[in-house]
Amino acid sequence: MIKGIFLDVDGVLVGNKKGYNWPEPNKKVIDSLKMLRERGIIVSLCTGKGTFAIKDIALKAKLDDLHIGDGGAIIKNFITDEVLKIDAINKDIVLKIYNELKAANIYIELYSEDKYSIESKNANDVLRIKHADILYRQPSVVASLKEVINVDPIVKIMPIPKNPEEKKLVIDIFNKFSNMLSLQWGTHLTALPTEFGVITNLGISKKESIKKISSIYNLSLIEALGVGDGETDWGFMSLCGYKGIMGNASPQLINMIDSTDKNSFVGKSVNENGLLTIFEYFKLID
Repeated sequence: MIKGIFLDVDGVLVGNKKGYNWPEPNKKVIDSLKMLRERGIIVSLCTGKGTFAIKDIALKAKLDDLHIGDGGAIIKNFITDEVLKIDAINKDIVLKIYNELKAANIYIELYSEDKYSIESKNANDVLRIKHADILYRQPSVVASLKEVINVDPIVKIMPIPKNPEEKKLVIDIFNKFSNMLSLQWGTHLTALPTEFGVITNLGISKKESIKKISSIYNLSLIEALGVGDGETDWGFMSLCGYKGIMGNASPQLINMIDSTDKNSFVGKSVNENGLLTIFEYFKLID
C-alpha cells in the first residue's frame, strides 16, 4: 500500500506545452495531488530548482508536507512556512569557486532560500531569460555576486554552460572542490539542450533529504512511490518500493528499472499527463 509519494517536478509535473502544463502543471494533475493529500497520503515535491519555484504548486494542491528544493539543500513546508533545513555553503568556498567560474566566463547564478542572483552584465543574457521563465521569478541583479556572497547564506551555485566546452570547464573547476561540494546536472524541456549545474555541499541530494523526511513522518520507503524522468532521479527512486517512470524519461533511467517488477511502471509522457497514468496503474486514482 502506497502511503507516500515523492515527485520530481520538471518533466513530471511540468512539461513544455504552454497553457497546458507550462508554466504550471495541468489542473487535472494539481487536483489529483490535492485529492491524494486529502486521503492522508504524503506528497513531497523534489527539485533541483530554487525552492521558491515549487511554492505555488504546493499551495495550489494544498500539500501540507515537507518539500525538497535546491537539489536537497533546503527542506520546507510551504503551508506552515516551517523550514526543516537550510544547508548553506561556506562563504569562502563560494567565493573561490565563483572567482574561478567568472574567470572562465561561465554564466553563474547564486541561490539563497527565497531568491537567486545574477550579475548585471548578464541581465540580458538568453540564459537569464530562459531560466526566469522556468523559475517563475526574476533574479536579483547586482553589480557583483560578491555583494550577495557577503550577505546571504548561499545554498546552491548554479553554473549554466552554453556548450560542451564550457561544461568541461565547469567540471574541471568543480573537481578542485569535490572533497567539499557535490555537482549534479539537470535539464528542462523548455530549455533543451541546456544543462544546469547544481553545486551544493557534499552529501546534499534528493536521496538524503527523502531519507530525512521519511524518518520524520515515520514512513517506510517500501510503502513510497518515487516518480522521475532523469537519470539523477534514480538516487531517490531507488529507495522507494514503488517506482514510476515518465514516458519522456531518459533512456538511462528507463534501463535502470526491472521491467519484470510489477511495482515499477513506465507511464505516458508529461505532455500527456503521464503522472496520472502512473497513479492509475498503482490504483491511487480511478
